[in-house]
Amino acid sequence: MTQQTPSFHRRTVLRGAALGAATPLIGTAAGASAAPHDRRAGTASFRWLGTTGWRIDAGGRTVLFDPYLTRFRTGLYDGAFDPRTPLRTDPPVVDAHIGTPDLVLVSHSHWDHLADVPYIARTTGARVVGTETTYHLLTALGVDAGQISVVKGGEVLDFGDGIVVEAVPSLHSRNKNCAYFAPGTLHAPPATAPRTIADLPEGDTLAYLVSTGDGGPSAYLMGASDFDERAVRHLRPDLAMIAVPSSTATHRYVPRLLRALGHPGVVVPVHWDNFERPLTEPPVRDPEMRMDAFLAEVAATSPRTRTVVPDYRTVYDGTMRAKAVEEPDVVSRDAHQPPRTP
Repeated sequence: MTQQTPSFHRRTVLRGAALGAATPLIGTAAGASAAPHDRRAGTASFRWLGTTGWRIDAGGRTVLFDPYLTRFRTGLYDGAFDPRTPLRTDPPVVDAHIGTPDLVLVSHSHWDHLADVPYIARTTGARVVGTETTYHLLTALGVDAGQISVVKGGEVLDFGDGIVVEAVPSLHSRNKNCAYFAPGTLHAPPATAPRTIADLPEGDTLAYLVSTGDGGPSAYLMGASDFDERAVRHLRPDLAMIAVPSSTATHRYVPRLLRALGHPGVVVPVHWDNFERPLTEPPVRDPEMRMDAFLAEVAATSPRTRTVVPDYRTVYDGTMRAKAVEEPDVVSRDAHQPPRTP
């Protein structure tokens, strides 16, 4: 499979894009003050790729985190979830969003985080960082083992040009029954290459602290709505991309996390959208995610923290203020799917 160069029709508008759901693009917590790191606004750019995914461009380098872009239907949002749903990747849709990545960070191996990573790794040659489970799944899916860096959490890796990544031990979120889909880890390659979403177990979960060079912001990236409190106490990120929970199973999730992180200047909620709708449409809330409660808890716990609810097509600067709106030429072929009912 040969690499396809993404083609963008760029339209620069110095405004925030409309979110489409009944949520403002940029919401400021009560009592919030101006962000303290305005000098960093031009040093990096951030694009939300939906779910927990991000594209970070800094110092001429592109870093992807959990880039799930194909967003195929599993029945999750219409009450007909099928764990036997085949894995698939839509190359034009993926290529339209990823640029030329140097590095791909993977939090865990569920399909809505990993499914497009094999294609991205094979066609771009980007280095992939993830768990041992991620390593075994990717090699089974045809990724060169030499491209993959296995981490456990605690590693601080210098990738050059000011890009420093700290792998942070983390935890997967829990539903109201304190359980979650497809647990398990792999310590050897699977007997056959994964073919369905159920063939991708969680395989332990990581978060990452990405630093973007002198004067640039640091960003804490989460792939699921739980965390290791002791592991994050020293991080002190400028930006915190925090997964919104679907339940209260994790005790005092928001207050504990924000205090452990040192009350970041900016919080960006992620993993609250219906991730089976194409990225060409405005984000729509998954009604099971406790978004309103999350925003209220951030405001109550960290009144000086600015909260930014992201949009798919907006390019943000290093303080998560909108720089531009970027519209890809490629239109996803995924069908419109209705949101899941509570």
